[in-house]
Formats: sequence, C-alpha cells, structure tokens
Amino acid sequence: MNLAVLRHHHIAVPLKFDIPYRRSFRKKRGTAPPCLLSIPRFRKRWPREPKEDTRVQDQGNVDLQDQPRRHYRAFAIAVGCLMFLLGVTALAGWLLQVEIVISLVPGFPSMAFNTALSFVLSGVGLAASTLAARRFRVAATITAGLAAAIAAARLVEIVTIGRTFHNVDMLITRFLVPPDFIAKIGGGMGPNTALVFLIANLSVLLSLHVEKKSRVVQELTSYVVITLGMIALAGYVTDAEQGYRWGPYAAMALHTAIGIVIFGSGLLARSWWMQPTNRAQIPLWIPAAVCFTGILVDLYTPLGVANGILYVPLVLTALWFGNRNAPLFFAFACTVLLMLGFFAVRHDEAAFWQEIANRTITAATLWLIALLVFYFMRNNYNLESERVRFGALVRGTPDAVVVIDERGTIKNFNPAAESMFGYSLQETIGRNIKMLMPEPYHSEHDGYLGHYRQTGEERIIGTTRMVSGRRKNGIVFPIDVSISAVVTGHTKTFVGIVRDISERVRQEERMKTTLSQLEAYTAELERSNHDLDEFAYIASHDLKEPLRGLHNHSRFLLEDYEDKLDQDGVRRLNRLVRLSQRMEKLVNDLLYFSRLGRQQLAVKRTDIGLIVKDVVATMELLLEERHAKVIIDGRLPEVVCDAPRLTEVFRNLITNAIKYNDKPAPLVSIGYLDRFVGQDGTVARNVFFVKDNGKGIPQEFHEDIFRIFKRLEKSQDSDDGTGAGLTFVRKIIARHNGDIWLESEVGTGTTFYFTLGKKREGQNAAA
Repeated sequence: MNLAVLRHHHIAVPLKFDIPYRRSFRKKRGTAPPCLLSIPRFRKRWPREPKEDTRVQDQGNVDLQDQPRRHYRAFAIAVGCLMFLLGVTALAGWLLQVEIVISLVPGFPSMAFNTALSFVLSGVGLAASTLAARRFRVAATITAGLAAAIAAARLVEIVTIGRTFHNVDMLITRFLVPPDFIAKIGGGMGPNTALVFLIANLSVLLSLHVEKKSRVVQELTSYVVITLGMIALAGYVTDAEQGYRWGPYAAMALHTAIGIVIFGSGLLARSWWMQPTNRAQIPLWIPAAVCFTGILVDLYTPLGVANGILYVPLVLTALWFGNRNAPLFFAFACTVLLMLGFFAVRHDEAAFWQEIANRTITAATLWLIALLVFYFMRNNYNLESERVRFGALVRGTPDAVVVIDERGTIKNFNPAAESMFGYSLQETIGRNIKMLMPEPYHSEHDGYLGHYRQTGEERIIGTTRMVSGRRKNGIVFPIDVSISAVVTGHTKTFVGIVRDISERVRQEERMKTTLSQLEAYTAELERSNHDLDEFAYIASHDLKEPLRGLHNHSRFLLEDYEDKLDQDGVRRLNRLVRLSQRMEKLVNDLLYFSRLGRQQLAVKRTDIGLIVKDVVATMELLLEERHAKVIIDGRLPEVVCDAPRLTEVFRNLITNAIKYNDKPAPLVSIGYLDRFVGQDGTVARNVFFVKDNGKGIPQEFHEDIFRIFKRLEKSQDSDDGTGAGLTFVRKIIARHNGDIWLESEVGTGTTFYFTLGKKREGQNAAA
C-alpha cells in the first residue's frame, strides 16, 4: 500500500527574508491564523488538540492546508473501521466455529481470539483518538489501554512461562468457545503480534495525554509496525517461516499481518494529521522503506554479516527533519530492529557470541553516527537561530544598518536605512556606498578605502563620528556613523550603524539659543538682585531715618506741648507716633522677607519637640493673659532643618492660633503624622500640624492669608502685627523643600499642615 499519496502538498510563499525553520502556530477556535507561510520547519511545539474543520477565510476561499489535514483524519478513521471489521469478523469466526475465517488459508496459522479482540479495541481507539470531543478521547484511552494490557500480559506470559502456555488467550476464549474447537485451532497470540499491539497502542495513549513529543514517537512507531507487518507478509510470499514466526512461539496469521500493515498506515496518517505543517521535507515513506529493507536483508543473510550498517541511511535521513532529536529516535528504532532480527532466527551455538559482538558493534556505530548527527543539527540550529535573531535585530532596529565590502559596494540595506535615505533595497544593492554621501565625503571615500586596503590603517573603524548623509531627494542631513569590520575567511565586511541626528542637532541649536537667553536672564537677575540689595540698604538706612525723625519729633511735641494742645491735637500726635512705628515694622518685615530668600540655611539634626517647648516657654506671658494652653500630641521626631527658622515657623503659627481665637480658653495642639489623607483625598507623608479651636478661616481666604501684609481682621489702631507672619512661614518651609496647607471649619477651628523636604545634615544651601 503506497502512503506517499497522502503527503501534504504545501504551497511556497516567498518571504522578504529567510527563516530557517517553520514555526507552527496554534489556531484558536473561531479565529484565523495571522498568515499562511510555507517556510523551513522546526518542530518546537505540538498542538494540544487538533481542531476539527479549522478554516481560514481569505476572500471567501477555504484554506488549502485544511484539506490534507481532513484527508489524514479520514484515512485514520477508515483504517480504524477496517481493523474493527477485521477483528469482528475473526471473533465471529471463533464464536461460530468457522475455521476458514480464522486461518484464511488452510494450513496457515490462525488468528488468536485475543488478537481479534485487540484488533477491535485498537480500531476503536485509533478512530476515536482523531475526534476532538472529550467522550471520544475517553473511549480511545480505554480501548487502547485494554489492547495494550492484553498484549503486555501475553508478552509477560511468553517471557516468564514459555511457549506451551496460553493462559492469557484462554482467559476469555474458554467462556465463549467450546474447548474442542479451541484445541483444534490451538496456537495463540504470537510475540511479534503482541509487540505490535503493545507499542502501537502505547503510542496512541502517549499522543492523547503527553502531546509534546508524541507525534514523532507515533511516526517512528508506525514505521516499526509497518515493517513488522511487511516482514511477516514477505515471509508468507517467500515461504520463510522466520518472517512471521519468531522462534518456537505462535506465528502471526496472514490476515493478522495484513491488518498490522493497515494499522501502521493508520498510525502514520494520524501522526501527519496531528501537525502536518511540521512534517519532514522528504517523503516520510523513505525511512519506512529503509527499515523494511534493512530488517528483510538482516533476516535472509548470515548473522555474521554486518547488515546493521544498512540502517545508517535511516539515521542520516534525520538531517532533513526539523526535530533535533530525530537521529536519536531513529537510532533507537534501528537498535530495536537489530534485536528483532537477531532473535527472530535460530543461532549457531559455535558463533553465538560472535553474532552478539557483531550486533553490539553495529548498534554502537549507529548510536555514534546518531550522536554526531544530533550535535551537528544542534549546532546548525543554534547558528541558524543566531542568524534569524541577528536578521530580526537588523530589520527591527530603528537605526540604519548598511553592510559594504572592501570596495565600498553595498551588500545589505535594512528597512530603517530605506526610510532614512529614501532608497529602496533594490536601488542600493550592488552600488557604491558614496551614493549616500554629499561632498566632500563623496569624493574622499574611495581614496580612504584604497588607503585602507594598501596599509590596513584604520581611521574611523571602531569609532563613532558625526558626518553628513544625502537623501535620495538631495537633502543633506547630519548623521552619527559607527563602523565595525567583520572578517570571514579571507574577506572583510564593514557594518555601518547610522543614526539620523537631525532632531538632536536642532535640539542642540535650540539649547544654545536657550542657554544664551538664560545667560542674559541670569545677568539681568544679578543686576536686579544688586538693585534690590541697594534698595534694601537705602530702605534700612535712608528710609528708616526720616521715620525715626518723624517718630521722635512727634514724641517731643507730646512731651513739651501736650498741656498747650487741645484733646484733638494730642490724639492726632499719638496716632502719628503709632503710624510711624507701624511703618517702621513694615519696612523691617519687607527687608527681612527680601533677605529670607537669599540667605543660606544652616541645617542640622534637630529635635522638633525641643523647639516647640522653647517657643511655648517664651510665650508664657501671652498664654497666661489669654488663658491659652499648648499641648504636644504624641512624640515629635528629629529632622534635619534650620532650627532658628523652624522656631520662627512654630512661633508664628502658635501666636496666630491664640491671637485670632474667640474662645475663652484657646487650645493649640501640635503633632506629627506618618501618613496624612486630606479631605480632598490627597495623601502626604511625614506631616507636622498645628491645630487650634479658634474662629476658623473661610475657604475663599485660604490662599490670601499667605500674601504679605494681608490681614483678614484690619484695625487701624492695632499694633499687633503687619500681616507678614504667614508669608514668612510659607517662605521658610519652601526653603526646606516643603509645603504648607490648611483645613478649617468656621466657628470650630483651623489646622495648619506642613512638610519638610529631606536634606543632608550639615548641608548649607541657598535654595
């Protein structure tokens, strides 16, 4: 039976670049694979379960690759049905006592009852294993497992008890068939038949439950099964009993041999159906033919002849298979065939050990060749994998890659180079690299290559330098070029990695312009700071001098002429004194604020608890007058900060909390939170807070209170302050890289929160 017609005829689709092996993809139910490519294959993965009737829609056409797949499954199902009919027919012959059905030809060996039963079970298992439904897989597992168990029990019986006992065959037969008919037929399942059913059904079970390597195992098993069946048929044709009878044991019947050949064909078709795109690139019947020829010659020539060398071509055919383990599988199959050829015939006792040595040396030679082929395929795969990865890297890199020879001829031009220079691959291959260069590089390049060939002097190889490139439309643009030399044999190739730096050059130009503007701004800022310093000097001396004079003269008038002035004049002079004092405070606060942003911070590790206690101690008189109380809620940590500045922060916050408090007993609470979650959901860590039970601040004034000289409660007669305290607080906290905010409820109280950025101890910074 010629199975070559069942092979899958694939359609080659040209690719942009070569890939050494075909990659299988798993089709999802109801979706189409991304592409249909016939490229060299590497069996890396097997599908968990072949899908029925998988189609790929391409403009309404059915994928042609599904047609052979359905043919393989149909053939496997047909083989399963034929085996089932063969087994049922033989069982009917036993039950109806029709001898011609059991032996087929008078005088020929008969098919044992268990053999017929194994055909029925194996046929059902083979057909059910090609169906995707779970119930069919369970049925295939049960039937194939029973057939394998029957065959294994028979082999164990042959090995342990001997050829005259047929307990396994009689176990079921004696309940269904009269003893005299059993005695008339005799025999039983032969060892070759039992071996076939065992390994074939085990391969089916393996494919159902251990899918990763099962297709290769089943493919090799099918070769062995077909070979054993063909050997038995050849024995009947040539009248050579050793072909179908192994030693003194029961023989394989003629129709059993035919059924086994059909069984092996079904297994082979099923292995192709499991993943047809990963088949070898040579006809798969060639290894089967080598197996058949090798064991046939082995059976019909003296055992002293090293016929095992005929299996070497089978091992070498693994070079055309995508699976790197194929030579090891083939070596194992050849070793099994060598053993079968040895034990299938009678031995000359005088040359028995010589024959064993012959077989051992032959098997060792086959395994040595298989190992050499295995390592060759592994190294070749690694090289091809590196080539594919390098090709993918070259094609996927955003930089242009240009490969030239020693004469400057372009040998490779990746897609990024096509996009960068505007030339297609066909327009550049075979042309000189200077087509991509403007002057003066265009004229100087050939001279440089000539100088390099004569002297070997490398000027730019191994370095990166900035030059200019020319696009197809003539536009010249700046590029970075890195060139490396690759030596292969006596030839040298140069690989250039080109990066378009037009945007970088533009950014550099913009940066230069920005730096120039920044230098101008810096000079202007320095001038402004200088003017501010001069203003501060003037304000601290010249402006404050008339204020002091105004204040002093007003006091003199009150002291000398208070009894001569009326009540209104005295009131106005007193107001003049207070206004001059307030004006002096405003000037002092303004000067302090200007210095606060320019003076360096003297930071060191400080205990915040000690700062708060010191502030409370200095405010003892105010606290007694207002019946106020300051408490520390929990332990305050040590932080790296400017202690005098932070003292000012707490003094201002505590003073405001007491001064603007309408409660008879003002209460101020100071604490620290590792993690803070605000009313608006904001999260902060390492937060200090100062909380009071005062009047509260409406939401619309939460930002105004931090403006300099901004006071929510104004009083012309008040000399309590200038309204700059919270401005100083925000400035000091900002200098510590922190932030300040508040939450308040009118009539209930206000809580100020602030953080301090991390600074190193001893770090005195102006910012």
